Amino acid sequence: MTRLRKMMLEELQRRNLSKLTAECYLRAVEEFALFYKRPPDQLGPEQIRQYQAHLFTDRKLDANTVAQHLSALRFFFVKTLKRNWSVEETPYPKRPIRLPDVLSREEVQRLIESADNPRHRVWLLMLYATGLRREELVQLKVNDVDSARMLIHIHQGKGNEDRDVMLSPRLLEELREYWLRTSFRPKTYLFPGGGRAHATDVPMSAKSVFHAVKHAAQRAGLKKRVHPHTLRHCFATHLLEAGADLRTIQLLLGHADLKTTSRYLHMSEVHLRATASPLDSLPLRSASKFPETPA
Repeated sequence: MTRLRKMMLEELQRRNLSKLTAECYLRAVEEFALFYKRPPDQLGPEQIRQYQAHLFTDRKLDANTVAQHLSALRFFFVKTLKRNWSVEETPYPKRPIRLPDVLSREEVQRLIESADNPRHRVWLLMLYATGLRREELVQLKVNDVDSARMLIHIHQGKGNEDRDVMLSPRLLEELREYWLRTSFRPKTYLFPGGGRAHATDVPMSAKSVFHAVKHAAQRAGLKKRVHPHTLRHCFATHLLEAGADLRTIQLLLGHADLKTTSRYLHMSEVHLRATASPLDSLPLRSASKFPETPA
């Protein structure tokens, strides 16, 4: 580990940022240094400006990803090197507001039934039944499943906050069936990694969940973009369509701001269909009263 990397890691750890954020920030600064083939402390605002343009024009990254790179560089220069940072010289890009794809209930059923194996099926079930993030799923422990209270405890999720989500009777039944069919008994993590034998008591890789969802989507013949977070969007949208209020969904998802949760109003078919178009209130005459248009 280089001196600068160690310094930055210490600053990240002092602020108790998540392991995922720390890895992302360190990788972004490393890519910045590799681009110029110079130590990052020898670079400055002019190189950052050029690099930002490179991320857009050459690497074709979207605005959210470029903003993430800038956040990492800002942390490095301000928190690690204790330098000033000019917002005017390094503006954050305007981020487009896009609504994510949401699957219908029938599409979710096809996705789950297209899982490669029972282990992948349980992952898909848990993502849809609880709204867990992929990183939260891999960190789940056996003791986090509270069948007495019908809850699943999530420890130190995004923002380092704990929360509880519902444990549906159907999911509990599926988990018990999966448990009985497995040839091993997890000790700590509900879904341990460590190869086929699962001999080591470590969590599974988040990439495994990503590939399991992608393969299931391909087998199901889904044309929409589907990834683990898609099932989180489906969880929230389908809850809203079933009558759950936004505040409850906010708590289940672990959103800090209700504004983040409110976007699911734009994705709910029930709410959209229940809102009449202003066109329907106009007393227009029928088009059949017009003379026929010549070809």
